[in-house]
Amino acid sequence: MSALVSEEDLARARMDGAFRHRLMAESLDRLLSLLNEMRRQSEEYPERARQIREGVDLAVKLADRLQIEDKSGPRVA
Repeated sequence: MSALVSEEDLARARMDGAFRHRLMAESLDRLLSLLNEMRRQSEEYPERARQIREGVDLAVKLADRLQIEDKSGPRVA
């Protein structure tokens, strides 16, 4: 599996708020698409339900981080 986000993208996201939001929005869209695909397959694979819950938890944490960063400015890594 290839990296979803490059180190260059991460560095740019730390400095450019608009790019950071676009990158996060694209990442959330990708995550939601995968979760929907997994949901459709969950009847065939019972383990998928647990994975879907983990994905939803991850999406919520990511959205929370975006809200915190948006209010306090970019974080220093």
